[in-house]
Amino acid sequence: MAFSLNRVTLIGNLGADPELKSTPQGVSVCTINLATTDRYKDKSGEFKDSTEWHRIVFWERLAETVSKYLKKGSKIYVEGKLKYRQYEKDGITRYMTEINALSLIMLSKEVEGSPSQKSAATEPETFDDTSFSDTTAAAAEDDIPF
Repeated sequence: MAFSLNRVTLIGNLGADPELKSTPQGVSVCTINLATTDRYKDKSGEFKDSTEWHRIVFWERLAETVSKYLKKGSKIYVEGKLKYRQYEKDGITRYMTEINALSLIMLSKEVEGSPSQKSAATEPETFDDTSFSDTTAAAAEDDIPF
């Protein structure tokens, strides 16, 4: 059997406040738009910024945490799986690329009413197909250079 991996790792800032909703079955789902920016030199030697936007989807307890503690401008580290889906609207088939988040580390300074940054870093949600240990989350946090 061939091994495969579907993993996305991003560090960026929220472009707007999180949107928390519930499915008809009562499952919490929260979406955010995350901006990541690369800086490079153009041909004339001037620095230019290039920003990419990513749609991130959080589920269940992690969705509620994101909704409660994050806001526009918050810096986060997120790991997840790349998902493609399509839907039809007004007779037109539309395509969407999303990242289903598996873990989150809050990197911004404290937000009003939030616990300290160290305790605000959530442990990854546990799923049948992907599971992280607490030591993996701690190692990822230690590897970030700021």
